[in-house]
Amino acid sequence: MQSSLLEILACPKCTSEARLALHTSVGSDETGDINDGTLVCTDCGQEYTIRNGIPRFISQDQDYCGNFGFQWQKWKEIQIDRLSGHHLSETRFFNDTQWDRDWMKDRLILDAGCGAGRFTDIALSAGAQVVAVDLSDAIDACHDTTAIHGNRIQCIQASLFELPFKKSVFDGIYCIGVIQHTPDPEAVISGLPKFARAGGKISYNFYEEGLWRRLQAPKYLLRLITPHLPIGLTLNLSKFLVATLFWLTSLLAPIRKVRILNHFIPICAVHDPALTRDQQYIWTLLDTFDWYGARFEKRQHHERVAELLKLAELEDVRSVPGLARGTIPRD
Repeated sequence: MQSSLLEILACPKCTSEARLALHTSVGSDETGDINDGTLVCTDCGQEYTIRNGIPRFISQDQDYCGNFGFQWQKWKEIQIDRLSGHHLSETRFFNDTQWDRDWMKDRLILDAGCGAGRFTDIALSAGAQVVAVDLSDAIDACHDTTAIHGNRIQCIQASLFELPFKKSVFDGIYCIGVIQHTPDPEAVISGLPKFARAGGKISYNFYEEGLWRRLQAPKYLLRLITPHLPIGLTLNLSKFLVATLFWLTSLLAPIRKVRILNHFIPICAVHDPALTRDQQYIWTLLDTFDWYGARFEKRQHHERVAELLKLAELEDVRSVPGLARGTIPRD
């Protein structure tokens, strides 16, 4: 953690945006970055630990997504373009957000639900200053995968429902592939914009409710059980399903008129030609485990997401299935 982060932090337990003071710290190197220490609210006295360079604002009972912490520690490099020799994350990021690369340079951006840093790394590569937040231990994976970017990245472990920031501090906020896995998606959708400054941009990606859910009936039958299983058992089930069915999805994927049948097969098949065969297999296993391990999967209607952004007084709201974005009005 860099001491400059204190300028935008506020106690998530207080409604008064009470500032946090650094009471004890251990510098990690000659830069003065804080490796371990304690942050204390100047109002309520609540203490928060800094461990391995990451401020921690959660308690164990808040972490409802231990599966994500596990999977991003296990497969932390596969979706990082720079580390795996592809451009899939970059393409998705700019397609989803529609942000201009030149606009991002030197902007302060919040990655709300960063996982292993897949999109954090893309924003950093575009020249942004990024604060990456995740509830789970995936934040440690993000810390590792993005360390090459030096002091332009700050990692924080916190809940999207209790973010430790002052209001109106970020130039852009994106939340990609996270909303559906929270217990209250509408609260996340409505709550994030208050942390963006005037003229700031908001971008969301989410699972859309509708046809695809009906096509994936086998997946949802299994999900009646899998969110309640131990992580190790869910992983073994995912390995069995992928080992059994990956060859079939591989045969169907190149055939335009029949590859839709892959949506009935209960694995999340990835057959992008930008990946090697081994990468496709690993990515399929990762995404299949992601399917079955998540405690929550709450799909949204894009029209409702647009409505919530308008209720939050955003301008230029655009929404299509699975995507929504808008802009904070200028003063």
